[in-house]
Amino acid sequence: MKPLITCHHVHYTYHTLQGETPALCDIHFQVNEGEFISIVGPSGCGKSTLLSLLCGLLTPESGTIHFKGEPVSDKNRCRIGYMLQHDHLFEWRSVKKNILLGLEIQKKLSEESRLEAEHFLKLYGLYPFRDAKPSQLSGGMRQRAALIRTLLLHPELLLLDEPFSALDYQTRLKVCDDIGSIIRKTGKTAILVTHDLSEAISLGDKVIVLTSLPASVQNVVTTDFPKELSPLGRRNTDAFKDYFNQIWKELNPYEQ
Repeated sequence: MKPLITCHHVHYTYHTLQGETPALCDIHFQVNEGEFISIVGPSGCGKSTLLSLLCGLLTPESGTIHFKGEPVSDKNRCRIGYMLQHDHLFEWRSVKKNILLGLEIQKKLSEESRLEAEHFLKLYGLYPFRDAKPSQLSGGMRQRAALIRTLLLHPELLLLDEPFSALDYQTRLKVCDDIGSIIRKTGKTAILVTHDLSEAISLGDKVIVLTSLPASVQNVVTTDFPKELSPLGRRNTDAFKDYFNQIWKELNPYEQ
């Protein structure tokens, strides 16, 4: 497998009038095409900062980030999709018009893309709600709409910044399972940042464990589950419990 994105000894510090706050220290890893990577770490350790660096919203102070062998820049940033904690659907637009918004902004809206939008709405159970307003959707349906909006732009890499955190626990399990399965079926490469260790393990091919601030890579845990298992199915295996205990101990060394 070829690396889609490479993070090579990256450092980043926030500068304010009050002083400097080192956020990331010597971050080094790569993500291969088709992989689903989860990133976990203590609260406030710089996980979201790392996503901002990976998509080019921030620039490393030192080190490099390459996308398909080239530095992340305006040239290739459009090939990276970013799904945030909140769905950011606009209430004055219908569900269908919301999912077409990215294409409109990028001036890529065409008859072909409209047909593809219809296909995604049918495929992921939102077609009956295509003319509804976002407030008429459940939290899980809103997240599916946000994912469709991102997929319609055909990104080669998906960055997911705690996309399920605003949902209640039961809905979160279902939506995590739905969206994880959708991403795998489309063959997309994805990087997920989450505080939820169970979520990270059930979705990830690898789990990158970060240290506290300034964050560095403490460990990379490669998971091994039967390919036919859904994210929800992974949670019911003995291997899941073993991975959970291993990573929990790494994140909480003083509780052993």
